[in-house]
Amino acid sequence: MPGLPERPGPKPALEIPPAAPVGAGRNLLFLREEELRLAQDLLFFGYRDFTGGADRILEELGMGRAHHRVLHFVGRRPGITVGELLAILSITKQSLGRVLTPLVEEGYVTQAPGRSDRRQRLLSLAPKGQALEQRLFERQREHVMRAYREAGPVAVEGFRKVMRGLMGAEARGQLERLEQPEAGKPAGRLARLG
Repeated sequence: MPGLPERPGPKPALEIPPAAPVGAGRNLLFLREEELRLAQDLLFFGYRDFTGGADRILEELGMGRAHHRVLHFVGRRPGITVGELLAILSITKQSLGRVLTPLVEEGYVTQAPGRSDRRQRLLSLAPKGQALEQRLFERQREHVMRAYREAGPVAVEGFRKVMRGLMGAEARGQLERLEQPEAGKPAGRLARLG
């Protein structure tokens, strides 16, 4: 009511201008446990919804996320060795065999002997595997594009920094190798975000 003094209420712990991203300007050396738990929640829920659509496609084919990871990384690096794939996935040879063998037998992945070491197995996607990997990528691309569009370029760069920060040195090295363009391979298509 006009003319009545305002009752003092609890003060917010930190006032943030409405246009500023949550946590902007906050000293990141002193994060509260709640903020760190929120980060975990964001990772869990974001990953759940990011993978959900692809999971449904895979389930129809009797596959799971392990199959998706193999298809993804073999698609990213045609001719990848089994050893390189094992290092990227950080799994045992036996675990990879349980996933890779059916992918090869069902015509999704091809194997060829190494150029210099015939004992090596070089993996590539067969046309059937390329089609499935593209379908899975397109399902997930929509989630990433929407999130990037809503967040804006500054937040996208911040996200990349945070994700790299979550990785150990070995994973960052593997990512850098994946990001290097292959000789003779054209760059990927541009996607319009705005």
